Amino acid sequence: MLPEFEFCCDKFSEYKLNLSHELYEKLDIYAQYLVEYNNNVNLTAITDPEGILIKHFIDSILLCKYAEIPENASVIDVGTGAGFPSVPLKLYRPDIKLTLLDSLNKRIIFLDSLCEKLGIEAVTIHSRAEDASKIAEYREKFDIACARAVANMSLLSELCIPFVKVGGCFNAMKGPSEDISLGKNAVNLLGGKLENEVMYKLEDEERKIVIVRKISQTPSKYPRNSSQIKKKLL
Repeated sequence: MLPEFEFCCDKFSEYKLNLSHELYEKLDIYAQYLVEYNNNVNLTAITDPEGILIKHFIDSILLCKYAEIPENASVIDVGTGAGFPSVPLKLYRPDIKLTLLDSLNKRIIFLDSLCEKLGIEAVTIHSRAEDASKIAEYREKFDIACARAVANMSLLSELCIPFVKVGGCFNAMKGPSEDISLGKNAVNLLGGKLENEVMYKLEDEERKIVIVRKISQTPSKYPRNSSQIKKKLL
């Protein structure tokens, strides 16, 4: 499914990433299963081999290049969909303790099966983020929360920051055009602080990773329920 190993290796090298034969084989299994499953459940619009390699796999793995993810960090991927960015990240960094959260059970079924095929351990949670983060088992329990989503920074912050323990980080993978300062009020209310915006290029496309440091506990009233969130952003 993926392009030949040498091509993939060259692409990884362009981004100063390493690609072993073992990682290549697992990513190839991932790509094949993604395209196969996508015939029945809509997971991605990107199904060509090179597109999957660059726009899904390499882009996901670049998170650990541009954002600090400590060794053995507990990571929750909020609204993970088909497992991006965290499953490629787990394959590249096996030390990560991974939790995958999505509101659609069909995606959770895919992720459970995918992890079994890839031989990786991950906890999967079928829930809306605003509900799961109210549960003591998950609230402020993770070193890192990440999301690769089109939602604006205010909304993403309310859904993700409550999962992060004080001292940890929320890493949002974004397009280049959003004015992140519009989410600053939400970040502050939720106990975070905008620490950095890292700009990078993926082929000829601009990308951005927004890094929010958790500096204090999230007030218990957050996140609000879904109807309140839809009615008015923080």
